[in-house]
Amino acid sequence: MTQEDGAAARPRRVTVVTLSKLAGVAPSTITRALKGDPRISPKTREKISALAKEYGYTPNALARTLSSGRSGLYGIVLGPESNPLYSHILHAAMDEAESIGCRLLMLHIGMEQMDEKTAEALLQYQVDGCLITSAAIGSRAADICRENNVPLVMVNRVAERHGSFVSCDNRAGAGLLAKHLLQTGRRKFAVIRPPQTSSTARDRENGFTEVLADAGIAGVMRLNYASGWDEGYAAGGVLAGMLEGEQPDAVFALSDILAMGVIDGLRAAGIRVPQDIAVVGFDGLPESQRPTYQLTTVEQPIRMMINRAFKLLEARTKDYFLPDEQVSLGGRLLIGKSSQLT
Repeated sequence: MTQEDGAAARPRRVTVVTLSKLAGVAPSTITRALKGDPRISPKTREKISALAKEYGYTPNALARTLSSGRSGLYGIVLGPESNPLYSHILHAAMDEAESIGCRLLMLHIGMEQMDEKTAEALLQYQVDGCLITSAAIGSRAADICRENNVPLVMVNRVAERHGSFVSCDNRAGAGLLAKHLLQTGRRKFAVIRPPQTSSTARDRENGFTEVLADAGIAGVMRLNYASGWDEGYAAGGVLAGMLEGEQPDAVFALSDILAMGVIDGLRAAGIRVPQDIAVVGFDGLPESQRPTYQLTTVEQPIRMMINRAFKLLEARTKDYFLPDEQVSLGGRLLIGKSSQLT
């Protein structure tokens, strides 16, 4: 028989039924053997495993969903690709999913609210649950997930309608930044925040200003700019253009990518960082520690947060009616040259 004849004789798509015919056993025996069921003799298991390898058999995910009620798919909703934070979150989530034998389905990218269409996609693809890292949940989307027992876990956000959440302790982390700036002698402060505040942004701003208030400092300047490098650069230009008596001597940008833009905008206008204005951020992006920035920031424990989020999802996939949980993990203060005069 020629090589072409052998290829023609090989089934196009190998199934459990195909293997059962080749092995001369029932399809249920094939399934049990491939799962390592001890009721099947070692000799038969070895024979079936060899056949599966020879013919390139892989389990049918759809069939597994029908038989077990679980797809092995978790949805993920991410923020804009312009912010490297979400790339790091995605990589951590992919690694975690792989470690537990699951896969991720990207459903949405951007800061827009998770809408009804995205929620319906959760049902269409029969995902076992969903991680939401950026968007708020619309009331109708929350209802769809609740009515269909789709567990949701917010990461880096606080669940306000439906689901559990895992977050860095944003309030405490921002407080650490304020204390650090006070210790370096700064007394005139500005906060650069997104115009549409999320729970994360609110907690960071409040944690920062509360520590300042306790130190007797009020009247903090607030500038509204979306969380991106371009917006930060524009904010830096605005700060640089202020009269000398109006300029703050310290700036808290509510995200690292925003802070990096602020530093570049200030320097482009001839303002020295940190000699004239100190700049701090929040997230702990590896990019923020490059020599150009050496940003003082609070590092979020991203991998630990993702690990906890998956544990919450897995538990609620098995028992949807478990009560919601709120997990807050501490961040780590990283002091860089963007705020230190020496």
